[in-house]
Amino acid sequence: MESLRHINTLILGAGAAGLFAAIHAGGNTLVIDHARNPGEKIRISGGGRCNFTNTRTAPECFLGANPHFHKSALARYTPWDFLDLVQRHGIAWHEKTLGQLFCDGRATQIVAMLVEEARAAGATLSLETSLVKIDRDESGFHAVIERGGRRETIRAARVVVATGGKSIPKMGATGLAYRIAEQFGIAVIETRPGLVPLTFPDRFSGLSGVALPVRAQAQGPAFDEALLFTHRGLSGPAILQASSYWREGEEIRIDLAPDGQLAEALRAARRSDGRKAVTTVLAQHLPARLVNAWAAEHPLPGNMADQSDRAIDALCESLRDWRLVPAGTEGYRTAEVTLGGVSTDALSSKTMAAKAVPGLYFVGECVDVTGWLGGYNFQWAWASGFAAGTAVAQGG
Repeated sequence: MESLRHINTLILGAGAAGLFAAIHAGGNTLVIDHARNPGEKIRISGGGRCNFTNTRTAPECFLGANPHFHKSALARYTPWDFLDLVQRHGIAWHEKTLGQLFCDGRATQIVAMLVEEARAAGATLSLETSLVKIDRDESGFHAVIERGGRRETIRAARVVVATGGKSIPKMGATGLAYRIAEQFGIAVIETRPGLVPLTFPDRFSGLSGVALPVRAQAQGPAFDEALLFTHRGLSGPAILQASSYWREGEEIRIDLAPDGQLAEALRAARRSDGRKAVTTVLAQHLPARLVNAWAAEHPLPGNMADQSDRAIDALCESLRDWRLVPAGTEGYRTAEVTLGGVSTDALSSKTMAAKAVPGLYFVGECVDVTGWLGGYNFQWAWASGFAAGTAVAQGG
């Protein structure tokens, strides 16, 4: 026989957004997750050191059908607010490039902090627990959950959906949030992998392991970061960033000499090293394996002394405007985030509540708000979790 439990708030998902919502939702809150441990994506993030926020967080660093939706939540809970929490727990941290903040130690410190805060706020955490079904009537929500073969019926006034997106299915990612949204008549924007390597079958296998700073761009802003050639295609931060703006069949543009100094350097080499081959001089500025591969597709005849200003300019232009059409992406298997998700038209930007379903909230990655690489998506998790949690605590 199933047991029955009455609670104020049921939170589905013990990841970043779910735990943060629990911290602010008040007492008598139950957080469930089918995983064995909480915060698994936190644990593996940032090479195990968790890039927990970004000091450069701004509205333009996020994608979604509504470019304004995320502004309210991000303004109400900022990177400095989360950093204050980190420091109160004595977690040492450091800043890397581009405003990225990391733990000095392990990412598990952030998970432990969130679990401690949630429990102190009156939340109960039930892991290895699955949602069997959920319904709603005039009295609120009824959910059937299962743990260890034992089922329990939960009656809750409010439900916060924080089950994430589809990225990294080997860690248990599912489309549960989207199924719940559709069950309650809430639109879901088409999902696709984001912050993901781009594939070029067999094209770059000989360059696997080569890395260099570039400027990469799809149908969006340009990103000045590192590119990495792999046996499958292109990866590295610059490519991951551009991938979120890329659609199948479109081209990407790569500037292999983004500092703008290459033409001047080659002209200087023409004067000082005129007898050297173009490839030899070019390999002083770009990885030699890349130069050799480039020369195989774009012949670079003669020595430096043979190159006119026009030839040097043409060479630099081709290197600085390399256009490629990827075959695809590596998919959700390696994607760091899921683009698309629960339509923001159906949600309150202040509380993350579903406008047409009182008491139902969606937070974090499952919502159609996706940040850039570098701590932005964690900041969205904190901000959206805070918005929903405080609304729940206030009876919203």
